[in-house]
Amino acid sequence: MFRKFIGFYRPYKKLFIFDLLAALIVALCELVYPMMTRELVDNSIPNKNLRMIGVFAIVLIILFVIKAICGYFMQYWGHVVGVRMQGDMRKEIFSHIQRLPNTYFDNNKTGDIMSRIIHDLMDISELAHHGPEDLFISFVMLIGSFAVLCTINVPLTLIIFACIPLIVIFTIQQRKRMSKAFLKTRVKTGAVNATLENSISGIRVAKAFASHDYEEEKFEEGNSSFMRAREKAYKTMAQYFSGANFSIDILNYVVLIVGGLFTLNGQIGIGDYIAYLLYTKIFIEPIKKLVNFMEQYQNGMTGFQRYIEILQEEKEKEKKDAKTLTDVKGKITFNNAIFSYENNKIIDGLSLTIEAGKTLALVGPSGGGKTTFCNLIPRFYDLDQGDILIDDKSIYDFTINSLRENVGIVQQEVFLFDGTIKENIRYGSFNASDEEVYKSAKRANIHDFILGLEDGYDTYIGERGVKLSGGQKQRVSIARVFLKNPPILILDEATSALDNTTEYYIKKSLDELSKGRTTIVVAHRLSTIRNADEIIVLTDKGMQERGTHEELISLGGLYKDLYKFVEN
Repeated sequence: MFRKFIGFYRPYKKLFIFDLLAALIVALCELVYPMMTRELVDNSIPNKNLRMIGVFAIVLIILFVIKAICGYFMQYWGHVVGVRMQGDMRKEIFSHIQRLPNTYFDNNKTGDIMSRIIHDLMDISELAHHGPEDLFISFVMLIGSFAVLCTINVPLTLIIFACIPLIVIFTIQQRKRMSKAFLKTRVKTGAVNATLENSISGIRVAKAFASHDYEEEKFEEGNSSFMRAREKAYKTMAQYFSGANFSIDILNYVVLIVGGLFTLNGQIGIGDYIAYLLYTKIFIEPIKKLVNFMEQYQNGMTGFQRYIEILQEEKEKEKKDAKTLTDVKGKITFNNAIFSYENNKIIDGLSLTIEAGKTLALVGPSGGGKTTFCNLIPRFYDLDQGDILIDDKSIYDFTINSLRENVGIVQQEVFLFDGTIKENIRYGSFNASDEEVYKSAKRANIHDFILGLEDGYDTYIGERGVKLSGGQKQRVSIARVFLKNPPILILDEATSALDNTTEYYIKKSLDELSKGRTTIVVAHRLSTIRNADEIIVLTDKGMQERGTHEELISLGGLYKDLYKFVEN
């Protein structure tokens, strides 16, 4: 994991090296100041050497200016390195998420994923900038101050450094506790975000059912859990900081008392004693930095651990030698297909063929596998056993992208992106011209409506298309598929949530869309699929009946019962 983290510095190593160089200059400037103080107290001031005092005054001003310039560079460009690394991480994780299988999103909450991408990476960015910089400065100042202190008095220096192992042991013991505590707060933060995202997305449902109290209670449960985890983390952190600061105070105590005794005994002079106090302060500062670094390190690395967990999730699988699916006629074959979801067998040994350009309708009770059947064709889920073929070639021999480019889907629950109508239609083909967008909208019977809007095709439709009605959103999604122009079309209960009038117009659009394409229709209203070339009745026991509308009615079985029930 640490090697992966270091790898993100590679594109910015020149900038990173300059940042460390600036840190080195700052550390050296800090080390020079006590030496000059010692010289002034022991020699220049007692000897009234105004020339040397003037030189020191000029040198000190130059050093302060250099420190200020280096400090600016570290604060600005050092943070730039962290921000750019954060951007690279966010780009990598977003690209990875785009290629994760649907099962990942079935089992993980949107709010938790967002928390990992946004909040966790912010802390990683801070660690990426301040971590190496603080460690480097601390190392230089510790070694430098130790070397100079030894030139003043070796026994006193050894007495002070004897306290260091105690601080190190205490830090190591507390680090593990802090790591567990901060990781737990990350998990709870993700849970709170997930609840919040879910509640805001469903705010209209909450209003409709007047369930504000329930939503507040549900949020408070997660919020309280987060607060408890955070309080425990802060308790651990308080123990760490109070113990570390106590150790630092003991160091100051040793220097002040023992150094004073050494001065009284004549083992060191007044100038040396003052210099020793200043160097001890310099020596203590990196220790404080290291103490503070531990909190930053725990925040950053627990966030990075959660980041790595997502990257370790397996992407959708395709063969290394997978080919591009082209020139599709549209013949679809299920060959002894078996599919289970969470140990429940949904499809068991299904075999059938849909000829190119034909329309297959799927009907049956909920839970029979109709939507699953549709999701298997574009490989939203993969079969456990068996095979699915397009034009007699296994879909698993082709790249996933090229397969999905040849399949158009219109679902009952339409998802539109926050943006304009034109942008949402163009999702079907990003390279399409405006004229092609308008033509697709006309074929979906929504062009005139769009022109009637104040901003026309540039009208913003809000999050999830909230500014449009259900029928309008459905027609935008149909226009999107018209623009995509796929040889295979899946209509998953595309009209079941619409009123009769809207359904009539949408059905006309779908009939136009289906012409010349292999079409699979999942229907709730059986009257809408009477003209299908073939109808299959799917239940939890598999394919129960198969035939045309007239054949299934005359059969007098499950389809006829469903037809009578639904249509009456």
